[in-house]
Amino acid sequence: MIIRITKEFCFEMAHLLSNYDGLCRNLHGHSYKLMVTVKGEISQDEASPKHGMVMDFSVLKGIVKEEIVDKLDHAMLIYEKAEQADLVGKLAERVYKVPYEPTCENMVARFAMLINDKLPKHITLVGVRLYETATSYAEWLAEDNVPLETR
Repeated sequence: MIIRITKEFCFEMAHLLSNYDGLCRNLHGHSYKLMVTVKGEISQDEASPKHGMVMDFSVLKGIVKEEIVDKLDHAMLIYEKAEQADLVGKLAERVYKVPYEPTCENMVARFAMLINDKLPKHITLVGVRLYETATSYAEWLAEDNVPLETR
């Protein structure tokens, strides 16, 4: 039997969209909410401490915290080619210059790749949803994409 499980995470982060034609061109922050959904078979191994589980929620939590939340919480992302990158990089310790414009869409795609690379082989990443505001999110779904392992 295939079951999906989802874990939710929250973190605070700033960014700016260097070439945007609106207010988000300015340095600003968000309270992000990240939801990660995976699927797999329920363990039938009665001798295993994971009997009855698809995946231990704490294992999924550890992957997402290590790859994303612990790095980005109270940090700032800026596109490495932005003209403001060098100046903003001097403002704080946790400034990350990234090879993409840090839109919600680009971040959720990057997060999906980072998470997928760390999942156990028997677990499939189904979706990653990143809320930038309470009413706006971007979502990566496996069904819409070429399998990550072929990229």
